[in-house]
Amino acid sequence: MAAKIRLKRVGRKGQPSYRVVVLDGRKARDAKVIADLGHYDPKTNPASVEIDSEASLKWLLEGAKPTKIVRDIFSRAGVMTAWNEARHGKS
Repeated sequence: MAAKIRLKRVGRKGQPSYRVVVLDGRKARDAKVIADLGHYDPKTNPASVEIDSEASLKWLLEGAKPTKIVRDIFSRAGVMTAWNEARHGKS
């Protein structure tokens, strides 16, 4: 299974907010999720992000591919730095 980490849209019309989720890469955006890693609200100033860093790192180490937007969100949350250090064997 090719797991992807991407955004799932929630919220009502004109007021989007998103959940950061793991799901099969072949499924639709709103398909059943494997894991819920946090949420992202772009409408607040600045955009609010709440990510479960440990679970996100676990999925990245298992080979799940984040989309470009999720990669940017993870970079702001510090998950990508931790993933890079874990990949290269740094403590």
